[in-house]
Amino acid sequence: MQNLEVIVDRQISFRKANTTWYPLVPNHTRLLWVALLIALTILIPTNINHADEMATFLKIGSRREIFVDRWLLEHIDDCTLKLHSPVLAPPVSPPRPHGHYATVLWTGDKYQFYYRGDKDPKVTWKTHGIEAYHDGEVTLYAESVDAIHWTLPKLNLYADHPSFPKGNVVLMDEFLVNHNFTPFLDTKPGIPPNQKYKALGGLAFQPHQSAVRDKRGSGGLLAFASADGIHWKKLQAKAVIAEAWGKYFDSQNYAFWSDSEQCYVCYFRRFINGYRGIARTTSKDFVHWTPFVEMTANLPNEHLYTPCTQPYFRAAHIYIALPTRFMASRGAATDILFMSARGSAQFDREFTQSFIRPGIGDSGWANRANYAAIGIHQTSATEMSLFLTHGRRYTLRLDGFASINAPLGGGSVITKPLVFTGNELEINYSTSAAGRIRVELQDAEGTPIDGFTLAACDPIYGDHIARTVSWQGSSDLTSLSDSPVKIRFVMEDADLYCLKFNPPRKGSKPTSK
Repeated sequence: MQNLEVIVDRQISFRKANTTWYPLVPNHTRLLWVALLIALTILIPTNINHADEMATFLKIGSRREIFVDRWLLEHIDDCTLKLHSPVLAPPVSPPRPHGHYATVLWTGDKYQFYYRGDKDPKVTWKTHGIEAYHDGEVTLYAESVDAIHWTLPKLNLYADHPSFPKGNVVLMDEFLVNHNFTPFLDTKPGIPPNQKYKALGGLAFQPHQSAVRDKRGSGGLLAFASADGIHWKKLQAKAVIAEAWGKYFDSQNYAFWSDSEQCYVCYFRRFINGYRGIARTTSKDFVHWTPFVEMTANLPNEHLYTPCTQPYFRAAHIYIALPTRFMASRGAATDILFMSARGSAQFDREFTQSFIRPGIGDSGWANRANYAAIGIHQTSATEMSLFLTHGRRYTLRLDGFASINAPLGGGSVITKPLVFTGNELEINYSTSAAGRIRVELQDAEGTPIDGFTLAACDPIYGDHIARTVSWQGSSDLTSLSDSPVKIRFVMEDADLYCLKFNPPRKGSKPTSK
């Protein structure tokens, strides 16, 4: 109280010739000022500061956060973000199905593979014109229980055709649509059973193709729905994404339901400043779409031939993009890049190097030889698979697109202040025989929290997809749940792929002393 009185006295005083002169102000008036300052200090600033601080904390709940970007990171010291290279799986017999603009779906009990075929491979747009070429395109279908060995079921949807003796044609005679028919499993709550699957397909006519457009009607992306992924019907006759938006949709244009954004999202091909690029639009009902937004994904002079953007199945709020980079001046050579995005944000280009190179041999360097299929799926307890043209399958460890990497000499990272929900911290990591990881929890200001210091962390070394962090034998974080914390990782010759706070599991408790 005395300090506040001094402040008030100074506020209502005048200084002259090194002498402080106080006006004749009654003591009860000064006390009134003191009371007012106390009210302002205790009531108003505290509420405002608390709200402002809480708004700056990252709310991650119990989500898995993979280190494909710097969104979670506040400070990095002697560590790097490292992009990992997928490993080519050995070929199988019979060969895996393959075709351009492929899609691989997982239903819970089987994998479904959709890819493009031709009634007569000799009919091309160069030799016979675009009308005959697109009339000859079909969508083919395969199934698998392990994503390694595939069968071509006879669907009996169309009359037998000599080019498809197995009878695995799932869609035929849909002009332009079969060029890039791309389905997905609709996870929007409340979807009718007959719309469990949805798909987009179609092209936009180029200016010199106006005669075919006049004959066959306008283009654009048409919407389809299905109960089983085999029997398809148009949602409406008119394109749901206008022809004028695409230049010229001659790519794989993929849509999906986004739980994090609570809407359908579609990434599609569009020429941007003279280069093949990516645009994005959203919808609440899959029929009416918002005005598109052009994505600033291209590096200078770079063509991105396909968007290939999809939610990561273990962290659906993060979208993984595997676009095809197109090098027109090098014989139309292609390779696969890696990008990521969070919701409506622009793509993150943390990694500019190739994710999958064309490889040894002429086949990978041929004209447009490398396209990644839509669909990244878990194919064992520790690995996930992605698929490329020519029947190729590549594997990575789960969550293993990228990591925080530390050398043997050591390094550290500190996260931004975050708020989690749960009672245990799980990490996906790998160390060398000599490496290790230690973890410290800090308050929002960066002060180590008693009981969760670096010195108290139990040693972490080895290689695990899921390892629970503990401090002096206890992994229980219940006391810190829903409170802002920072996480400090101190690492030596190690990779950290992801972190996740686990909610309480029924019938189990976190370890405690």
